[in-house]
Amino acid sequence: MVRIERTTYKNEHFTGLVAKLDAYLSNTDGDEHDFYHQYNGIESLNHVVIAYLKDVAVGCGAIKEFDSDSVEVKRMYVSPETRGQGIATLLLKELEEWATELKYKNCILETGKRQPEAIALYTKNEYQVIPNYGQYKGMENSVCFKKDLT
Repeated sequence: MVRIERTTYKNEHFTGLVAKLDAYLSNTDGDEHDFYHQYNGIESLNHVVIAYLKDVAVGCGAIKEFDSDSVEVKRMYVSPETRGQGIATLLLKELEEWATELKYKNCILETGKRQPEAIALYTKNEYQVIPNYGQYKGMENSVCFKKDLT
């Protein structure tokens, strides 16, 4: 059974999972990794969720304020050996619930075209493709999404 825990960026399981995520993205992003990596610091992530399977941390995600109405979903990751079990959806639903509790109306996010499993996850969970925002404007590898929580 999967257990979801709310925490912050200071959680050692979160930092361990983020290290695995960064290694994965370093391969998939190629030459663009340094550009994306500069926007993925974790020090401001005070709304973090971790998925545990038999007390082993297997996935994570976070939200941070984007504007007064929206949070940005960040650092979503599920270990390869536990993918396909619905863990990413559980993490995403917990982040959406937390955002709603915090009175936000929308979740937005960016992922890469080279992460088809991420695109499938967000599409399955009713996120809509939007024009690239902020630092992702003009980035051909980026796909941005939004979901209305109201």
